[in-house]
Amino acid sequence: MKWALMVAAVGEAATGVALLIVPSVVGELLLGEALTGIATSVARVAGIALIALAVACWQPLVGMLTYSTAMTLYLVYLGLVGGLTGVLLWPAVTLHAILSILLGRAWLSAPEPR
Repeated sequence: MKWALMVAAVGEAATGVALLIVPSVVGELLLGEALTGIATSVARVAGIALIALAVACWQPLVGMLTYSTAMTLYLVYLGLVGGLTGVLLWPAVTLHAILSILLGRAWLSAPEPR
């Protein structure tokens, strides 16, 4: 992996982890305002996407699998525990679950790199 790509991937992963753990602090540092309410959930979705982007710099298929699986789990969490249920929540959960299965099968059946 080229040096610049590695540095970018590590930076994006770190930002993604921070958005997952302390989205309000990241909002305060980046935008000058603490994130509250629905903005916290949206920031965590962005955090998942940034972590998956960092993984995709290493291996694209694994990055997409990471994103789709994490989104499935997070959306289920939002629907069951977070009380957030828009009309497209469960169709999105279903779509991400199907994509996760397909990507997982593709990853498992991929030939070993030489």
